[in-house]
Amino acid sequence: MRFQDYSAEQLLKLFDLAETIRNNRESYAHVLDGKVMESLFYEASTRTRLSSESAMLRLGGRVTGFSGTEGTSVKKGESLEDTIRMASSYGDVIVLRHMDDGSAEWASRCSKVPLINGGDGENQHPTQGMLDLYTVWRELGDISGKSAVLAGDLKYGRTTHSLVVGLGMFGARAVLVSPENFEMPEKYIRMTLEQNPSFDFVKAGSLEDAVKETDVLYMTRIQRERLPDESEYNKIKSRYEFREEHAEMMKDRAIIMHPLPKVDEIAYRVNKDHRAKYYDQAENGVFMRMAMLCKIFGVEK
Repeated sequence: MRFQDYSAEQLLKLFDLAETIRNNRESYAHVLDGKVMESLFYEASTRTRLSSESAMLRLGGRVTGFSGTEGTSVKKGESLEDTIRMASSYGDVIVLRHMDDGSAEWASRCSKVPLINGGDGENQHPTQGMLDLYTVWRELGDISGKSAVLAGDLKYGRTTHSLVVGLGMFGARAVLVSPENFEMPEKYIRMTLEQNPSFDFVKAGSLEDAVKETDVLYMTRIQRERLPDESEYNKIKSRYEFREEHAEMMKDRAIIMHPLPKVDEIAYRVNKDHRAKYYDQAENGVFMRMAMLCKIFGVEK
């Protein structure tokens, strides 16, 4: 499942379905009775795994799988292909998170059942991108014409790679703020321009320069593990911490988002700001994934 395979019109229909499910939970409580999800998480996950599994359970389905490869045949050297072929014989849908770029697209060719990409390496995180756009749509009423600041680690942060494609799809403006060597890879800019040749994006040097006029601030953490030493990390992260004084610069109707987990890139006191929507964003992931599962299995009413 690739984000760029969807259109804005298809995503809006999913948003509407997610709202219908949210407002009619009992009506959808048994629509996937008898269906089984194989939840295969080779990498650590909290929100994607739990919200995907919760979505399946709330629709009446069941879940099996693994979180981490300890105790599985992967430790014995089993290939991804063999694991996927086996799992697709046991379940009706697979959610896969894997450490290799492109692994989800490749695995989908081995699977006999639909496969959902729960994040593949440093590449993309399509379902996160969908729930991020759903959050903007719910909070601001529209995505087209809005301005979104994407800040932090835009190179390794796969959530931003999917989100920037989605913003371009809807005709929104992207402002990219990142440290040197953590910039958005050009291939995702090209991918976005292929979807929308008039995509409007700019690069800004600092949060102070970017947040004053934005409708959406999307913060991500600087990935410490990518830097050679602690001093370099401390020097960079201090420039990309969103604090109360930054929030005071923002419009009252703007929203603050984060894919989570967050470490210290958003000050604790910002959590109480009425514009902080990252916990709502995480909750939205359940309804968005319920809508995706319903769409996969042809259940829309």
